[in-house]
Amino acid sequence: MILIGMFDSPFVRRVAVSMNLLGVQFEHRNWSMGKDFELIRHFNPLGRVPTLVQPDGEALIESTAILDLLDECAGPERALMPRSGKDRREALRILAMATGAAEKGVTQVYETVFRPPEKRYRPWMERCHTQMHAALAEVNRLAQIRAGHWLIGDRMTQADITTTCVYTFLVDALDINRSGVSYPELAAIAERCEALPEFRAVKAEWFVPGETG
Repeated sequence: MILIGMFDSPFVRRVAVSMNLLGVQFEHRNWSMGKDFELIRHFNPLGRVPTLVQPDGEALIESTAILDLLDECAGPERALMPRSGKDRREALRILAMATGAAEKGVTQVYETVFRPPEKRYRPWMERCHTQMHAALAEVNRLAQIRAGHWLIGDRMTQADITTTCVYTFLVDALDINRSGVSYPELAAIAERCEALPEFRAVKAEWFVPGETG
């Protein structure tokens, strides 16, 4: 399999970490949506990442769809998402909050990078900032209930993986802990996960995007 996208993206990275944890070998194409846009579009008309190219040449897009495929291939006993019931619903709730926070963070980054100061719409930026922190606060609250344990059940799930990838991205890209804001439970989860080789192997330095980068 070929995984397309840079590891400083939380969406690409959560796929890469999951593949490592499941023992799925892959070739990595470290392509940027800026300078490598046309290369990516060869596999994904949207030119977005992550894109996973399967051995038969079929390309799967969007991290959620890719993660679903990986779990299907891994089987129910090894799948990183709970199969059903309360645990699955709780995992989906955490994932929605974490990926929502990441999306609002990405919006703030792009607004800052691609728009000159006089063209930025401050109320929109403030709304994204509020939504991002509200989502992080909710995941932190849920994590506090499970303090010292995995977010769902008694083993690592996709909830822990995605939360870690999102938290690390937002710390690197937006320094979310500045001005006295902190999320101690998220920080603890991230510290625990980031120490694992499956996470360390796909950690990239934050790359500030540009029109050609």
